[in-house]
Order: sequence, then structure tokens, then C-alpha cells
Amino acid sequence: MNLNLSILARASILSSTLTSRTLNRTIPHRPISSSSLSYTPTSPNPKTPLFLRPPIFTATLTDLKKFQTWAQTLASSVGSSFTESDNGPCSEILLRELNWLIQDSRIEERRPFQYVVGCEHWRDLVLSVEEGVLIPRPETELMVDLVEDVLKERVGLKRGLWVDLGTGSGAIGIGIGWVLGDEGRVVAVDVSSVAVQVALFNVRRYGLEDKVSVKQGSWFEPLSGLEGQIAGLVSNPPYIPSGHISGLQAEVGRHEPILALDGGEDGMSDLLHLCNGAASMLKPGGFFAFETNGEDQCRFLVDHMESAHNNSFCDLKIVPDFAGVQRFVTGFRS
Repeated sequence: MNLNLSILARASILSSTLTSRTLNRTIPHRPISSSSLSYTPTSPNPKTPLFLRPPIFTATLTDLKKFQTWAQTLASSVGSSFTESDNGPCSEILLRELNWLIQDSRIEERRPFQYVVGCEHWRDLVLSVEEGVLIPRPETELMVDLVEDVLKERVGLKRGLWVDLGTGSGAIGIGIGWVLGDEGRVVAVDVSSVAVQVALFNVRRYGLEDKVSVKQGSWFEPLSGLEGQIAGLVSNPPYIPSGHISGLQAEVGRHEPILALDGGEDGMSDLLHLCNGAASMLKPGGFFAFETNGEDQCRFLVDHMESAHNNSFCDLKIVPDFAGVQRFVTGFRS
């Protein structure tokens, strides 16, 4: 039995960490600073770190068991030495972490690594995530870049209210909060109580409670009374056609919230709802950016906004993601 183990590559980090602790346990702990992070490369062509390599390797279950045995032996050898040296983890804790990673059906169940470790690196943030909350994707980082570019050209929008609908972990809302600086504010909305709690945690972790507020509700419902007042509206909504859900990668289809994935029969249900809401909620000159499933959805959305809203929008654009996929639709309220 072969397992496609992107997680196994990450799991190997545990062995690296354990080995590093064993070899360097006498070195006193010190805070990380910019000076402590500087170093002189020993090779002009350093190897790519393991966790940055593409997940293209496979391993047999036998090899995985060998790794487990080796890691258990190494963890057991630590005893209480780390605890005595710098209050680090003892063997019991290390073995428990190893069991969480391998013995608790993490790999067999194809559970996303982000859910195993409880976080995801996104832009310059480390965001808390858990099952019930969509894991933020790298391509979605561009949403914040799009907003930042608009704010450079239309400075007045920086002082307004920005809304992140379907916020999930709060990633986009927090990113925009940083971009706004001392001006403006953000409302992040999600219908899921789990997502709202996780987003609140992430907002507080980055000290943005006064900048970013999190509200629970379905799309525009928590924004009643703000019609025509919103400076910017962004969303990464569910856009996968219902019939495609069963064919998703197991890590996605089995574990990530269907509520955040399923966009209805053609994947357009929530996107069209967002377009209709944007027409009434955005103030004149207000900006919007929506993420889609690709070029077909982008073109459908642009055609809909041009034909169904009587010149309500202007400067409509389709923007590609990092991979060149036509991913985002942007524009302004006329």
C-alpha cells in the first residue's frame, strides 16, 4: 500500500527537531532577534528546506512504521534532559506528539496538516485554523494586494468601512486591517459560529480589536443600515459546483467545511448574491474584489454585472492568481 505523503515530508520535521534538540540541548535559549537570524551561507546553492519541497514523494506503510519506530526511540532517549536544561518537553510529551501525528489516523484519514498543527502561514501571518474553518490558500493572499494597490490610487477609500464576507479564519479581514493602517475599519462576517470564534481569536492575537470587528450572520444580514456606505467589499465565497465536491482532494472534501466550498449547482449561487448585494451596499466609487473558481466563472460574473445592473459598476477587471489562472473579478461602484 502506497501513501501519497505530503504530510510525511512535514512529519520528518519532527525528527529534525528532535535531533536538533539532542545535539544542541546545552545551548541556552535566547530570544529571536534580527541579529540572531543573520548568518553567512556555507554554500552558494543551499538545499531547499524539506517543508518547501513539492509533495511528490510516496512511502510504503512499512517505511512509515520504520520512521515511527526510529522517532519513538529517539524521543524516549530524551528522558527529562530537555526539561532540566531549559524547561523543554520530556519524553512523555514528545511521544504523545508523535502519536498524535501518526497513530491517531492522521495520515490514513488524509487530515490536512494545518488541522494537525492548528495553524496556517498566510502572507506574514500565522493564523489559527481548526476543522470547521476553511484553510486560507496562498492565491487568496492576492486579495490583500489588490486592496493595497487600490488604496494607493484612491486614498479616500482608506478612511472608509471595508467588509470581508465569509471571513473564515479572518485572513483577508486581518490583512486589510494592516493595510488600512491608522485609518478606516473592517467588518468580517461569517455564518459559522466556529469560524467567528477562530477569526476573533486571530484578530485579538494581532491586536486588531479596534480595527477589525467580527460578526456572525449570512452575507449582508449583519450589515443592515449600511446600504450605500461601504468603501470596499471583498469575499472568497463558496464557488465549487455541488457535483464536483465528491471529486475534491481527500484533505479538502473530507475535512474542510462544505459550507465554505459548495457554491450550488454551477458554483455561482453565492457569487451572484454578492454581486447583487454589492450594487446596493457599496458607496459610489467603492471597490469590490471576489475570488472565483476560474476563467469561466470570472467571465460569467463580469457579463452578469454588465448586463443585469444597469451600469451600476465600472472598470470591471479579471485578475489572474500566482499560477496564471483567471481568479478574481474586481471593479468599482459607479
